[in-house]
Amino acid sequence: MKLLEGKTAIITGASRGIGKGIAQVFAAHGANVAFTYSSSVDAANALEQELNALGIKAKGYKSNAASFEEAQKLAEEVAAEFGSIDILVNNAGITKDNLLMRMREEDFDTVIEVNLKSVFNMTKAVQRTMLKQRKGSIINMSSVVGVKGNAGQANYAASKAGIIGFSKSVALELGSRNIRSNVVAPGFIETEMTAKLDEEVVKGWRAGIPLKRGGTPEDIANVCVFLASDMSAYITGQTLNVDGGMLT
Repeated sequence: MKLLEGKTAIITGASRGIGKGIAQVFAAHGANVAFTYSSSVDAANALEQELNALGIKAKGYKSNAASFEEAQKLAEEVAAEFGSIDILVNNAGITKDNLLMRMREEDFDTVIEVNLKSVFNMTKAVQRTMLKQRKGSIINMSSVVGVKGNAGQANYAASKAGIIGFSKSVALELGSRNIRSNVVAPGFIETEMTAKLDEEVVKGWRAGIPLKRGGTPEDIANVCVFLASDMSAYITGQTLNVDGGMLT
């Protein structure tokens, strides 16, 4: 059964990693996919072709979610091109890790801008379309770090915790219009980025997880499909920890 048949989704930061996994699983479930990328043109073109081959409509947009103007323009273009915006997945994010005593001001500001301000920008950009439709599902990507904090990631943790507070507020504001806002907080997910880490370090992390493995982008994508679909029609303002039991 295709749970997202006929729905249109915007997914930010989808040329690799978790975002790419979400785009692939959404398309497999029948969703039309508009996705953004910041610089990887070749990866974006390859993903666009791969998704279109599944018989849905997919298009990549080079867009910086941290820019209010670019987010507005993107939402207008997608609404015009696809005819609706049913789902927004705010996935774009970066890290600039360092201990607080060594963290530069610009490293704090940039992470907040890309990770948190982008969620404001994109949510505001799609709000008008969703209000007109009187329906929509907004899914914001936080992190276990946003729930419990992490040494060396004060900027990242602040941005991801901010996403949770923002999402709950949006759920309260837009619930009466049948627009839902939820958060997914991934744990240790194995992607191209984690593949560059020392194997012994990764083994240590896996050992500390109750399910004894890292997650996959598909693990996150499956939860996003549920939150994007009508199966979760009575769920809003919630944070789902998808972490193999890390926060248990």
